Amino acid sequence: MAENRNGKTAKIKKYRKPLNLNIGMVIFAVIFIYVCICIAMYFKDNNIKPYEVREGSLSTDNLYTGIVLREETVVTASSAGYVNYYAREGQRVAVGNLVYTVDETGRLSDYINSEELGENALSDADLYELKGEIVDFVHDFSTDDFSAAYDFKYSAKGTVLKLANASLMENISNLNGSDFGGGVELVYAAQTGIVMYWTDGYEDLTPDEITKKMFDEDHYEKKQLIGSELIAQGDPVYKICDKEEWSVVIPVDEARAAELEEEGVVKVRFMRNQKESWGEVSILHNGNDIFAQLTFNNSMVTFADDRFLEIELLLHEETGLKIPNSSIVEREFFLIPEEYITQGGDSNSYGVLRELVLENGTRSTEYVEVGIYSLVDGEYYVDADVLRSGDHLYKPDSTEDYTVSKRATLLGVYNMNKGYADFRQIEILYQNEEYAIVRSNTAYGLNVYDLIVQDASSVTVDQFIYE
Repeated sequence: MAENRNGKTAKIKKYRKPLNLNIGMVIFAVIFIYVCICIAMYFKDNNIKPYEVREGSLSTDNLYTGIVLREETVVTASSAGYVNYYAREGQRVAVGNLVYTVDETGRLSDYINSEELGENALSDADLYELKGEIVDFVHDFSTDDFSAAYDFKYSAKGTVLKLANASLMENISNLNGSDFGGGVELVYAAQTGIVMYWTDGYEDLTPDEITKKMFDEDHYEKKQLIGSELIAQGDPVYKICDKEEWSVVIPVDEARAAELEEEGVVKVRFMRNQKESWGEVSILHNGNDIFAQLTFNNSMVTFADDRFLEIELLLHEETGLKIPNSSIVEREFFLIPEEYITQGGDSNSYGVLRELVLENGTRSTEYVEVGIYSLVDGEYYVDADVLRSGDHLYKPDSTEDYTVSKRATLLGVYNMNKGYADFRQIEILYQNEEYAIVRSNTAYGLNVYDLIVQDASSVTVDQFIYE
């Protein structure tokens, strides 16, 4: 309250500013409201996602690490001394071939290490073998198993010594002559086979003795037999593999065991060299553990240096149309005999002649268009939403009738090429946890580049997708 110049009290009113609308703020508010409505509609409505059908195949987890079994005979030393090898590892020897020598005095080793024999150059074949061993190590080496580096060290050392000794043998004669005082024993192969210079205690292992603990490579020990070392009488000096037949034993569950047993013979890929071979299946029940033994009759020498081998079972190589499992739906249909289906007039549509009772009680027929989804053993699968159980159908140009009642189901997907959920039958060739391979070029099925509903539960039959 305040007084004016006449001394009267004047009432003061607060000035209100006029409302000034900013066009930019109005546009922003409209856009904001529109975005909020779209977001709300997006979360409220089912989000129908399309999936384009493509040709493909399925990759399955069929990798196993198995234990290699073969016929192996360990040969022990008949006397003590320094051993020197002359047969190359992995080489087939015949009966009577020189395998190694035992030097009781050590004078042969001194003679080999002396300069009297001059330079000992390796041949191209020797270098190729040594390079091959290095390449194999580099290819298979993993930092998770660094102990393999020590195995390679001893293996390479032994290979070099064997190659050098084999070359020196061409220059050394009369080893038991006066120069060595008869202290060198030459040992020849008593049987034919592949010579190997390592042991691990699994040489006499039989399939029925295998347990799951044996697959733990952390507790596995492989002993390399190195030349120029002192051995005692009875120590293992080499082993020989005399049969081409060998096998790989892998641990499996009951389902895989039943599958392999039904196959009888399976195709196997060896991960070490990517080679493939066929193996004969035998199922082993060792206590509570189940194993599959895969027997081969070739390539034994290729893997003669391995006790553990990684393999892939090539059980399913079907190719076809690849679709997600979420697209697959099961739908029920009526079964109608083939002779009761007819085409209506000039159209390509299919239908049936259904009995119709008129208002005056007389009986007639009507043409009802039906969808055809499959033909199996002379019966059509027709849409169950069009016909009713108990309907009487008439065969064209005949008085014979058929009562609708028989039902069956089909597996399929919803095709969305025409803008609505159109059911298409599928025939599954193989299926894993995420995808299925279905047969292509079927009469009522899918084709490459068809668009199907990725999640079949998000739509209903004949629902319009594009509005």
